Amino acid sequence: MIPLERLQAEVARRPYPLIFATISGAHLYGFPSSDSDFDLRGSHVLPAREVLGLDPGRETIEMERTDADGFELDLVTHDARKFFGLLLKKNGYVLEQLHSPLIVHSTPEHEELKAIARGCPTRFHHHHYLGFAETQWRLFDKERPRRIKPLLYVYRVLLTGIHLMRTGEIEANLARLNEEARLSHVADLIAAKLAGPERATLDEADAPFHHREYERLRQELEAAAEASTLPERSPARPALNDLLVRIRMRAMS
Repeated sequence: MIPLERLQAEVARRPYPLIFATISGAHLYGFPSSDSDFDLRGSHVLPAREVLGLDPGRETIEMERTDADGFELDLVTHDARKFFGLLLKKNGYVLEQLHSPLIVHSTPEHEELKAIARGCPTRFHHHHYLGFAETQWRLFDKERPRRIKPLLYVYRVLLTGIHLMRTGEIEANLARLNEEARLSHVADLIAAKLAGPERATLDEADAPFHHREYERLRQELEAAAEASTLPERSPARPALNDLLVRIRMRAMS
């Protein structure tokens, strides 16, 4: 269960106004364990004096905490200018954060930003997902015993990338992605992760099969990018710039 009120209290203590804060990580991806931490991501708005003055404000705010009751929180927010810039850098991760349905804090600007960001995906976003999948595969492959969590991240990343290339839509929940992919072994891994601890492990005999699947899905992502109708360049920059200017003007008033 997501402790929404507790998370809302946490974001209310942030030093700057928020455009949005959402839940990312395993909860967004659809395979949290009972002891998973909560990853909050979002965007804040620096006051005018910290944007215009000699002393810059905190462009990125990071906070990690573990409470006595075992509640773990990892919170990261970026100033609007930095976050909007990341949206234009073919960064699938920030698109997933922005469009997360697990909303802790929202504003009208959040809704406007989501609408604008639908024009951010490009064919070149597949490089983000290929690179992220490779990183997660290396993490999975170097550990002994091998853990289920990084393997699930591999599948999640590749299937998100394939779905984005084919539809232009962001979907980060692995269970929903697998409704289309219909991979029984992914469903089994999700069930094992949900039923077990955060560091649940994989039967070593299954590793070669998953390596073949990893390579197959990488090729599928490459093919989906090649056939994608997404643009090579995002047309969203002018609209993002306009929204940022309006946000800054309101912060100055």
